[in-house]
Amino acid sequence: MTNGAWIQLTAFLVVLLGLAWPLARAMEAVVDGRFALGRRLEAPLWRLAGVRPEEETGWLRYTLGLLVFNGLGLIAVYALQRLQSALPLNPQGFGAVSPDSAFNTAISFVANTNWQGYGGESTMGYLVQMLALTVQNFLSAATGIVVLLALVRGFARHSSKVIGNVWVDLTRVTLWVLLPLSLVFALAFASQGVIQNLSPYVQAQTLESQQWQAPRLDPQGQPLLDATGQPLMEQASSATQTLAMGPVASQQAIKLLGTNGGGFFNANSSHPYENPTPLSNFLQMLAIFLIPAALCFVFGRQVGDARQGLAILAAMTLLFVAFAIPATLAEQQGNPALTALGVDQIASSTQSGGNMEGKEARFGINASTLFAVVTTAASCGAVNSMHDSYTPLGGMVPLVLMQLGEVVFGGVGTGLYSMLVFALLAVFIAGLMIGRTPEYLGKKIEAREMKLVAIAILVTPLLVLLGTATAVMSEAGRAGILNPGPHGFSEVLYALTSAANNNGSAFAGLSANTPFYNTLLGLSMWFGRFGVIVPVLALAGALAAKKRLAVTEGTLPTHGPLFVALLMGTVLLVGLLNYVPALALGPISEHLLLWQSTRSLP
Repeated sequence: MTNGAWIQLTAFLVVLLGLAWPLARAMEAVVDGRFALGRRLEAPLWRLAGVRPEEETGWLRYTLGLLVFNGLGLIAVYALQRLQSALPLNPQGFGAVSPDSAFNTAISFVANTNWQGYGGESTMGYLVQMLALTVQNFLSAATGIVVLLALVRGFARHSSKVIGNVWVDLTRVTLWVLLPLSLVFALAFASQGVIQNLSPYVQAQTLESQQWQAPRLDPQGQPLLDATGQPLMEQASSATQTLAMGPVASQQAIKLLGTNGGGFFNANSSHPYENPTPLSNFLQMLAIFLIPAALCFVFGRQVGDARQGLAILAAMTLLFVAFAIPATLAEQQGNPALTALGVDQIASSTQSGGNMEGKEARFGINASTLFAVVTTAASCGAVNSMHDSYTPLGGMVPLVLMQLGEVVFGGVGTGLYSMLVFALLAVFIAGLMIGRTPEYLGKKIEAREMKLVAIAILVTPLLVLLGTATAVMSEAGRAGILNPGPHGFSEVLYALTSAANNNGSAFAGLSANTPFYNTLLGLSMWFGRFGVIVPVLALAGALAAKKRLAVTEGTLPTHGPLFVALLMGTVLLVGLLNYVPALALGPISEHLLLWQSTRSLP
């Protein structure tokens, strides 16, 4: 990698970890109910809602409350889209969203995926963007965090039948964590030029309308002359462009902090109104990882051993760096076919210093590639470049990061609880090697816990692989593939991977806004989200009921380098083994074919 890429990666990690620690202290005070002002403001809300904050519940009731809460959100988002034409704050007069697209979008935003098969600025009015999409960005992010809090309580408590109060957890996380952070980042983005208004769309004169006068031509293409022999001139026709307006900064902040990813504009974070400067780009990457990193510190403090959180954070950071390096190298290397051609015009326009295709000039290769790795390591899905235009290996890195279960920092809450599931699998493997019943944080991991771990890990690979097979084997699925061969297969595999792992980014090049793909991806998003949440909450209940075991000489230390290496190996082994055949059919085949084609060039 270039020196600039190393400096950017180092600065990003230093700032991230420097901000995550104080944020973790504040979050811990909130979730423990030690935020005094918050308790006073919450009291009227509890009385109004009929909630008793001191009353905690078991895992089953906690789960049912969370499912009902998200089910109501699904209905609300769907209804607002279908009723859009009759709603206010719709200056462009957009009509109702089609049933299949509304179904897909409703599931997408409730499941924290934010997959968008539509153009936001050409489909959604301001009220729907704010009341449906932005609000759900807060609530879906809060859902992921409260599931993690329940699992952490399962580790921290012993001989307990309760894991918390879901309504208290949702309220505190939304009001005292997500909302204040979103306000700060929204102001920071607005200071960089991200727009925030409710104005109608603007018709702007383009530079084309200011061109010099051009000579009038006859049918043969010769200039027409006046009586004095001078060419007759004509003014170029005036040209205008529609500039979309809207409340962008407020949605931008929570889409990143909540690892949601859905953009106000179809171009997402590559649009200059969403991401205008290199500084706003850096802040956006920081916002994506900030809460997931802070939650690692919260986890360590909640279980009474800060080293446990540091071990998880170390594994995440090392995996992140290990994937960022090859992705950047692949894009800096560029397209070997164009390099082999030796055509100056092509090389200077697209391959000078690497593969600039699909990337914004204001960001360049380094910032674009790092953003791609960040957004797919977390379950965010915001993009500032076209992943479809990456080199085969450069595009495979975001794909693999999602297929690992997005545990490399991952989504808010979801990344850490998924990594803790892998931690249980890691200690189970270690226990098998030494013939000892596995333990983690003083809890014996037995048959029931391992069955729940297996379900949580295998749900998403099943959805991805079965969904991809369904798409490529059905006529309706193949109709959306615009690129033949391995690249077209990669586009389908990426779409199902993104949906089932609740990421939301797209490889593009796939016509996915069809009834077939809207339904298939919608179902993948829903079961990919709650098919993991339910066994994780059941796991929390099982762990909370267990007695705490004393540490002995035979207990595997889970806070040192050995455990970090074991955890990383487990994540890579399980994740890659699930997807190696599919990757071989897609990006790996494309890479080999690309390099093979260079041998036949003169």
